[in-house]
Amino acid sequence: MKKLVILGGGYGGMKIMQQLSAKDLPEDYEMILVDKLPYHCIKTEYYALAAGTESDHDIRVPFPKHVRRVFGNVDNIDVHNKEITLVGDRGEVETLQYDKMVIGLGAEDKYHGVPGAEEHTHSIQSMESTRKTYEAISNLPPRATVSVVGAGLSGVELAAELRESRQDLTIHLFDRGETILPMFPLRLSTYVSSWFEKHEVDIISNSNITRVSEDALFNHEERIASDAVIWTAGVQPVKVVRDIENIEKDRKGHIILTKHHHIPDHPDTFVVGDCASLPYAPSGQLAEKQGEQIVMILKKQWAGEELPETMPEMKLKGTLGSLGKKQGFGVMGDKASVKGRVARILKSGVLWMYKYHSGV
Repeated sequence: MKKLVILGGGYGGMKIMQQLSAKDLPEDYEMILVDKLPYHCIKTEYYALAAGTESDHDIRVPFPKHVRRVFGNVDNIDVHNKEITLVGDRGEVETLQYDKMVIGLGAEDKYHGVPGAEEHTHSIQSMESTRKTYEAISNLPPRATVSVVGAGLSGVELAAELRESRQDLTIHLFDRGETILPMFPLRLSTYVSSWFEKHEVDIISNSNITRVSEDALFNHEERIASDAVIWTAGVQPVKVVRDIENIEKDRKGHIILTKHHHIPDHPDTFVVGDCASLPYAPSGQLAEKQGEQIVMILKKQWAGEELPETMPEMKLKGTLGSLGKKQGFGVMGDKASVKGRVARILKSGVLWMYKYHSGV
């Protein structure tokens, strides 16, 4: 049997598996998912798991049953020989050949060369790291200090959820810019800043984290004692993707693709989500849109049809964020701003639809 191998069961990989049913595959093909976990994780809710306001089980979705699963860590990807090297939990090494492949292994934290950041900060980039972050926060003594580095969407949602979870904590939110959430309209950034002020979360703007130690971080070399530091200040493609040899990448390590989402000169090797170089900010929604287009291309390749000269625009529906369980903010459609209770209800509805109507 020929193999369509999907590396990573994130948003892009999940969308491809959902839209390629068993009857959509050629008779001589099987679809194989390679992942470390036996279920899809709703990564946009990792902040709530870390804060302790949602359980591990709440953010799982089962993988489609028609996909064969192989569990392990991807150690090497050789796109030139169509070969993947996997390492199991017990150190066993396995080689997997493919005929077509989708790389969707996601991102990991980028520490920007800050000394001590990797060793002394917590993360919400993977399920494994988020569980460790939850454990660390849960074990903090009363009136402990938590510093969140990075005031983009992840950092803001995490800081707000921490405040709702632990009223006793002192929470610092550090950001390099003048205002938090620079990707949102100013009125929403102002609204969120006011919420933090009301709920006694300390925003430290124009920050520059120069190093991190076991019990502190240093902002412009000023020592700020911290019982836990959580890093949300940037991501990059996972190392195994950055290490793929002899293919073109952008300056951040994302793989440069053709308009049909495959690697140039490698029409059987696609890349989806955080590993792909795209003219959009990375998001789960974007990975899903890209996954839909990859399915279209795969079907045309299998049918021997000519690929389209132009690809449809990937139109995104907007972005929603939460401030605890009662308030939220976001941009919908053509940049219409929403905030307050309505925004939080909308986000809860989107999450419910994704979890229970995912087509699995």
